[in-house]
Amino acid sequence: MIKELKYFFFIFTIFLFLFFIGRYYFSDQNKKESYRSINQLNEKIDNFSKNLVILKSDTENIIEYAENVTNKEKKKYHFWQLILNND
Repeated sequence: MIKELKYFFFIFTIFLFLFFIGRYYFSDQNKKESYRSINQLNEKIDNFSKNLVILKSDTENIIEYAENVTNKEKKKYHFWQLILNND
């Protein structure tokens, strides 16, 4: 009997918890507060983006391309020749 009451109490508290959480989540007050906070964040982002300092780019012509001429004269080896040669 005590075991069944304990289970009933557990299920009842879980149901109440989910009910109150859902009630608060879907309330108009929560929707208004979340909308206001999103608008405030967007305003802050706009204000910060207007005050940003734009830096001059110093990365022009930073990559130097080098041609490797020695690769053209590379000796081609075959697998069996490498095994047979002890050099």
